[in-house]
Amino acid sequence: MSSTSSIPTSNAVTESAVIDAQLSEVWHFIKLQDFARFWTKLQSSEYLKGTSDEADVVKWTFKDGTIVEVKQEEHSTINHYISYSTISSDPALTYTAVVSTIRLYPVTSGEHEGKTFITWSGNFSSDADAGVIEDAKFKRREALADLAQAVTKLHK
Repeated sequence: MSSTSSIPTSNAVTESAVIDAQLSEVWHFIKLQDFARFWTKLQSSEYLKGTSDEADVVKWTFKDGTIVEVKQEEHSTINHYISYSTISSDPALTYTAVVSTIRLYPVTSGEHEGKTFITWSGNFSSDADAGVIEDAKFKRREALADLAQAVTKLHK
């Protein structure tokens, strides 16, 4: 038995928000290569041409110098979701893998009618520790707040 103890943790995170805009306006931002249009932590987001014939790969350059390459796994304009996996990171990730999904739903009744409910989940490999999950939680919250602001600016 090792002398270091690990804290058991869930290997999944889901954050959500209600954005004060129609789904079609929010969906317009949900393209991996366009995330720098709303996510303030990103310096740039761009397609990597010639990486793969079968998949879209996008390079995210964060303002702190981190470079992450993500691969689009699924995309549905009918069901309004996108799933992507992280395929490389510099500096290297401390866990093996993560698949994330962003899903949008129109709010059709009640006090938030005409707005968009959005979820951003991440399913991590079992070697992701509690710090990774907490970091993912806060990054998703910040990005969703950034998205809400970007959509609001579009209205003004």
